[in-house]
Order: sequence, then C-alpha cells, then structure tokens
Amino acid sequence: MKDIKYIAIEGNIGAGKTTLAKLLAKQLKGRLILEEFADNPFLEKFYKDPERYAFSVEMAFLADRYHQLSELPSSGDLFQPYIIADYAPFKSLIFAQNNLNEAEFRLYREFWQMAFNKIRQPDLIIYLHRSNPNLIQNIKKRGRSYEQNLKEDYLLKLTERYGVYLKNFWDGNILRIDADLQDFLHSESDVQSLIDRIKGL
Repeated sequence: MKDIKYIAIEGNIGAGKTTLAKLLAKQLKGRLILEEFADNPFLEKFYKDPERYAFSVEMAFLADRYHQLSELPSSGDLFQPYIIADYAPFKSLIFAQNNLNEAEFRLYREFWQMAFNKIRQPDLIIYLHRSNPNLIQNIKKRGRSYEQNLKEDYLLKLTERYGVYLKNFWDGNILRIDADLQDFLHSESDVQSLIDRIKGL
C-alpha cells in the first residue's frame, strides 16, 4: 500500500460512496474530501428541468471539483499520507455525457481537459457496484427531495457509462466491490476486509 496514497470512491448515485469514504478516512487517518453538491445552485433546478439546466449544473460541478482537487499535494505528505475522496476527477465526464447533448458535451469536454489535465489522479479507484433496486432504496432512505423522482433508466445509463469508462479509459489501480453484498456502515469486519485488500495491492 506504500504507493497508494490517494483513494477515490466511485459509483452510481446512492451506491454508498460518501459513507465508505468517511469510514476509510477514519480508519486510515487520512484527509477526507467530500463532494460539495449542496453548494451547486443549479442542482434542484436541473432535476425539475434537466434540458434547460444540464449544462449549468455540470459546469458548476466541474468548477467545484477543480477547486477542491487542485489544492491536493502532488504526492502524499509524511504526516497525513492518505487522501480519501468520495469522487474521482472523471466523474464529471460520466455525468456530463449522460446529461448533455452531443454539442454541449464536446464543449464541456474541452473545459474538463483544460481544468484536469494537470490535476493529480487517484492512485486507486474503489468502484462500488450496486443493483438498481438497492440504489433506489438508498436514494429514498437519505431523503433528498430533488432525487426522489430519479428514473431507473437514468441510473442504468450511469452504471453503463461507468462500466465503459473504467474498461476503456482508466488504466490505474481499481477494486470493484459488489456493494449489495457489503454493509460497510454496520460491519467493521467488512471495512477491515476492504482495508486488507487495499494493503495487499
């Protein structure tokens, strides 16, 4: 694990990314980076009128993620060696491709490449795969009003896009976890088992 200092948790909406990131940061005594989605002024508007606000919501997320990740050190420091984030830089591309039309996405991708070309990339992606029924159950359980009308097809497309990206474009370390079979929130042994897998890389 000596070369793995920066770990990003990825997965669909409701996969359990933030929960796992918090648990790993606590156990590994690392720096925690959480996506600041609540600060996006277009998010609720996007869920009500996706076609009108898709580009605005994605550009706002891109700016927020860039500001967070551009502050990361180029390598782990001695006193706080681990960085645990509940998203990876490429998340912006996956959601933008899902939400924007072709012309908008081409323009967006240019902005993304300019912003993230020199941003530090994670040493490890932990990808949480969760079935659609369990994603929807988690979304309803956490109760964010603007997420309650998410369609199953939307979540399925995101899962497909994650699969394509990770297969064809991500060439770094990755651990794929069947999150339906884990209970990181209530099972310390599940968390420890994952940490053991990370240390074994």
